[in-house]
Amino acid sequence: MGKRDELIAQYADDLRNKCGMEPDMALLTKVTIGCGPAIYNADASTVAGSQPAELETVKTNFLMKKLGLADGPELMDAINSAIETYGKSERNKYRAVIYYMLTKRFGKESVYG
Repeated sequence: MGKRDELIAQYADDLRNKCGMEPDMALLTKVTIGCGPAIYNADASTVAGSQPAELETVKTNFLMKKLGLADGPELMDAINSAIETYGKSERNKYRAVIYYMLTKRFGKESVYG
């Protein structure tokens, strides 16, 4: 099993055990691949849920650019909701897991065709 497969298994485990949802493995794999090399970097692979600048980056680069959503207060609400679901006290909030939850929330699975 390669490093990416190990990470995908970790993300699936987090979705099941920390977020209480059964992951769509095909979508989770595509979202993970979409994160690119960031998943291998300890800092870039996680989302700092308490840093407004980081949340703004998720909103701009992922929700607006990648998923093609229009800017609005519901975007930040969705990000905060995903972080709440993951658990504010959870130290490692993996970017791929947050992106997966946001993709599902907005019904944008088709972006990953």
